[in-house]
Amino acid sequence: MNNLQTHSDKAAISLSLLCAIHCLLMPLAMVLLPTAVAVSLDDESLHLWILVAVVPVSAIALTLGCKKHERYGLMFIGGVGLFLLCAAALLGHEILSEGLEKLLTVVGASVIALGHFWNYRLCRDQDSCDSAGCYESELYKNAS
Repeated sequence: MNNLQTHSDKAAISLSLLCAIHCLLMPLAMVLLPTAVAVSLDDESLHLWILVAVVPVSAIALTLGCKKHERYGLMFIGGVGLFLLCAAALLGHEILSEGLEKLLTVVGASVIALGHFWNYRLCRDQDSCDSAGCYESELYKNAS
């Protein structure tokens, strides 16, 4: 399997989950850990920095994976997840309610992570078929 594609899929899944965990656990952390308030991790700039990491890593991983397994629907799934994540971060709770912002963030991050998980599995299956010389994935792909 392409090393860059594998690592970028795993990194995109991790970054997406980090974003969702941050969104869900930050209110609890602020109550339980007063120093977390001083660090200002709840600032909107953190959402933008996470996007700066998530968008290119996701784009690279999905592009490389889709070129390999030729299931381009995953690009759409990843795009929907990125759109939801970007909308939540850019619109913020000033335009959206805080609950809607969190919902968009969690759903967007989950969709991105799911897309990368499928991308990773398809690439891994493609590699095992390439090394074993099997062609059933080609038959399945042509039948779909």
